[in-house]
Amino acid sequence: MTFKEVLDFQYLTLAEAKEKLSEIVEKRKEVAELSFETRKTLNYLNAVTKLDAETSRKLVEELEKLPHVSTEIAIKIADILPDIPDEIRVIYAKERITLTPEQIQEILDIVAKYKH
Repeated sequence: MTFKEVLDFQYLTLAEAKEKLSEIVEKRKEVAELSFETRKTLNYLNAVTKLDAETSRKLVEELEKLPHVSTEIAIKIADILPDIPDEIRVIYAKERITLTPEQIQEILDIVAKYKH
């Protein structure tokens, strides 16, 4: 039995995952038919992504500048693109931090700049 080793780890937004999977799909199409799982995953990512990979990464980077936003939270926010304070509160529900209304609004203002 062979095991695969993790050589690198990086958090990705859904848009970035879609871009990387699309690149892999293009390369594999030349060699073999795509697996059911690969096709379903790509269809899912096409359906749920709201931003392109570059824009979602810029949003994550801007959110990470805030002291109360970790990389993991920034990724979730970029994937969901919350519109209202309650959506931010849900994202932070498992965190050990309670955001002020001003902090929540600051996040929503940043997200609004990146929505199309």
